[in-house]
Amino acid sequence: MSFTTTTFGAFVDIESQPEEITLPSPVVQKAAATPTAIELDELTWGKRYNGPHPPSAGPASPTEERSQFTGQRAQTPNPLIASEPTTPQADTAAELIQSFFHPSMNKWRVFGGCLVYCVNGLTDSAAGALIPYIEKDFHIGYAVVSTIFVSQAVGFITSAFFVDTLISRFGRAKTLIISELTLILAYVLLVCTPPFGVVVLSYLFLGLGMAINIALYNVFCSNLAQSTVVLGASHGSYGVGGICGPIIATALVSRGVVWSRYWFITLGLRVLCVFAVAITFWGYEKEGPARLQLALERTASRRTAMEAGQSSKRQVLWQAFKNRTTLLGALFIFAYQGAEVSISGWVISFLISYRHGIPSQVGYVTAGFWGGITAGRFLLTPLCHRVGEKRSVFFLTVGAAAFEFLVWFIPNVIGPSVAVAFVGLLLGPVYPCGQTIFSRLLSKRLQTTSVGFISGAGSSGGAVAPFLTGLLAGVSGTWVLHPVCIGLFGVMLGSWFLLPKVEKRDE
Repeated sequence: MSFTTTTFGAFVDIESQPEEITLPSPVVQKAAATPTAIELDELTWGKRYNGPHPPSAGPASPTEERSQFTGQRAQTPNPLIASEPTTPQADTAAELIQSFFHPSMNKWRVFGGCLVYCVNGLTDSAAGALIPYIEKDFHIGYAVVSTIFVSQAVGFITSAFFVDTLISRFGRAKTLIISELTLILAYVLLVCTPPFGVVVLSYLFLGLGMAINIALYNVFCSNLAQSTVVLGASHGSYGVGGICGPIIATALVSRGVVWSRYWFITLGLRVLCVFAVAITFWGYEKEGPARLQLALERTASRRTAMEAGQSSKRQVLWQAFKNRTTLLGALFIFAYQGAEVSISGWVISFLISYRHGIPSQVGYVTAGFWGGITAGRFLLTPLCHRVGEKRSVFFLTVGAAAFEFLVWFIPNVIGPSVAVAFVGLLLGPVYPCGQTIFSRLLSKRLQTTSVGFISGAGSSGGAVAPFLTGLLAGVSGTWVLHPVCIGLFGVMLGSWFLLPKVEKRDE
């Protein structure tokens, strides 16, 4: 026994007490820093935000490697190292860019917006067909009846001062419901064939309601992937309403139906709009991407307000009104919608007076103009998105001015009738392209207020330009329509060139 123990003892080294084997301390990955207000404003949508990149501190350790997506060092998984779970901020930030199909409810929201825009088109385009019967019913002239356009413009402009307050207090769904109920109130007043003063008041409510739903839907569609295409489809639906409105109104009043009964059609469709916006946008703020986006917007707005020592709402309103993009965008849409409504309202009078057109035949030229706008928004807008919105608007405006010259100088009825349809075709994509560029240039916290102000300016152009054209036509003749429109196209080009440079968003 002693020999065996001695023999094996020569091969074994026995120590008094073994040391305890311990695992290395856990490595905790630091979360990315919260973006500041300036970083939020300059955030490039469609790209991941990963916070500031720390300076390199020498070669990476064996357990570290640089990520090919973020450019930051990432820990290599090690089964012996315990690490705390981290929040995937990059993935969450990437979800801020929504699309037509994600979340799945977005497609129904866009379809609901198309319905809303279509009824807006039915509302705006029918006025031209109903004005002669309104004048006859109330024994008033054009100068008095045109006050309905001025009243509607006042409603558009007024909405810009409180649309942001409404959406921040009630949310998107309830604000859209309020806008639709305001429009329903206007239709109820109109179908009762009230005194002319109440008709003017009704158009004030029409301006208020449409300005709110246009602003909210423009902002929503502008923040979707391929926003130009989505906006083109939405505003194309407005063109569909623009085509149907005068046809339906003319068919009714020509059969002896009172002009006010036309508004029963829009009233019924508005009830459907209430259900559409309520169902699709209810709970919108509780969704993941929408909730995160709203939180970032509110954080940025509060920080900026604290730095300036002002209340956030007052500051947002003031910053929106003095913003360069807001002012130039308002001037651009003012000129655009002024030319659009002037052509729609006065080209028939020009053809009758200077081309000896028959009223029953040339009355459909306006429908051709709106048909061109609708076709342009559905067919040309996707092409403009591929070519680039900034470049497309320039060529479209120049082309529209060229065809307007043809409407002016071709000495027959058929040529100007065809040319005016091409003017509408080229003008169709201009509005959605412009809204896309404006939304990219505006910070998130200014978008709703600024877009509301831009829409109000457009409605003002739709009231001032045709009213001014009518005053000049009473002195010199309806030929003044063409130099007025060409001048407005020049204003569009000038304001478009003065806009800040914008890079195309990655989508």
